[in-house]
Amino acid sequence: MIQIMQSNFYSNLGKKQYNVTITMQPERAPIFDKTGTQFLAINKDAFSAFILPKQIKNQDALHTFLKEHFPDKIKLLGKNKNKHFMFIQRKLTDSQLQTIKKSNIPDLHLLKEPNRFYPVESASTVVGITDIDNNGLSGLELNYNQKLSGTPTTFFLEKDARSGYFYFKKETKIQGQIAQPITLSIDSNLQFLVAEELKETIKRYNAKEGAILVVNPDNGDIVTMVNYPYFDPNNTQSITTHNRKNKVITECYELGSVIKVFAALAALEEGVVTKDEIIDCKSKKTTYIDGRKINTVKAHGPITFSEVVEKSNNIGIAIVAKRVGEKIYDHYKKIGFGKKTDIDFPAEQRGFINPPHKWSKQSIISLSYGYEISATLLQLAKAFCLIARNGTPISPRLLLSHAKNNTDTAQKNINPKALYSQDSIDTIKQILENTTLRGTARRARINGYKVMCKTGTANLLVNGRYSENNNIFTCAGIIEKDNYKRVIVTFIKEVPSSFINGVKRNVYAQSVAVPLFEKVAEKTLIHDKII
Repeated sequence: MIQIMQSNFYSNLGKKQYNVTITMQPERAPIFDKTGTQFLAINKDAFSAFILPKQIKNQDALHTFLKEHFPDKIKLLGKNKNKHFMFIQRKLTDSQLQTIKKSNIPDLHLLKEPNRFYPVESASTVVGITDIDNNGLSGLELNYNQKLSGTPTTFFLEKDARSGYFYFKKETKIQGQIAQPITLSIDSNLQFLVAEELKETIKRYNAKEGAILVVNPDNGDIVTMVNYPYFDPNNTQSITTHNRKNKVITECYELGSVIKVFAALAALEEGVVTKDEIIDCKSKKTTYIDGRKINTVKAHGPITFSEVVEKSNNIGIAIVAKRVGEKIYDHYKKIGFGKKTDIDFPAEQRGFINPPHKWSKQSIISLSYGYEISATLLQLAKAFCLIARNGTPISPRLLLSHAKNNTDTAQKNINPKALYSQDSIDTIKQILENTTLRGTARRARINGYKVMCKTGTANLLVNGRYSENNNIFTCAGIIEKDNYKRVIVTFIKEVPSSFINGVKRNVYAQSVAVPLFEKVAEKTLIHDKII
């Protein structure tokens, strides 16, 4: 009866007793900063609380405790009273853990689970976070989730049916992949120092938000990328729609006068102007070109083209841009505006340049000083890297290892073809240096170093109209000494205008973004020990 008629029944019963399939998930890999020794993301054990609804011993004590500390779980327990397992709270805070331990309620059980910990809060919008199951949710945690998490391995086991402790056979059914760490180009120490300067500036001017980029133009490494406000990655309750984005990459802006640098570079390359040519900028702050009204901050009269950029005169740059014509669009595209940098980061924006077939009479004027063209701060930094590299482009990168496009990026950055002549680059560098020495960026000067900056103050669109009271302030530039180079971009958004004796005092980039540039440059030089 047992061996023949019920053979299949007992055989299957035996297999259920000693055949076991186990799936093991590898530990999530860490994220390092550029040194390879400082952690930007690491694993840390956390505790979760659970109950066994079908085995509750003291219903009244448990109900009282839940009502006081986890009231939302009482209703859930009522729905799951016939279940074998139910979480009360995953990844408990320290205070929650102590409360549960002190309760001494036997029906409350604790489970140790892996949890992600982020030591550098100011890198939160870059590194991102994981969800409650340690899967990438945003930032680089999301973009490199598969590498960081690996894949599980499934084992087939035959165990002793009596004791359950001894295994007769272990066979790998599905071989998983080990989780791979990634190393970023970010310098965690400099990231912290720069973030402190940004926070101080935003607090001083009561600004809405800001950002800073520091890039090594020699290899495209992003050394620092800070957005403020940022969130606390170890407390997901701190995340809001205002602080969760990496706006350096995922948001575009009409940046204003900082774009004059590239309008000037296009004009120099096309040979329609020289740096010493006298441009009649009129002796008033308002004029008309082709019937279109142009305002500039100060009236300068006839000045050299170099001074047009140095003093950031809208009238002068518009006059020269008209000579360049539709080719200005081609130059902006060649420099890298209007297309993604292909950095390994989710939701990168490409920006926009109004194409010639959609131009109005205003378009060439607007394009000359930073309107009808929107760009990310990363695109702006990339464009200044082009100048720092004597006309050769560079692809910015956040990862030093395990990048999806690491090979392609490396190939792009090896001996790229120069996009501009050395004469044009030398001239624009001289203009930028003069802008720092005696122009709108003169507060960025640092003795003993070559600093080449340009500012931009732009009005924001509010309800479809440009608002004079809602502005963004930018300072972008290059700092050099011997073979050392860094491109720095500082950005502040929406500083309230001040009133002195009832008179409105407008705020400009030269009073907000430029001093911040100077402080960031000093911190960077000291940190890098460039004396």
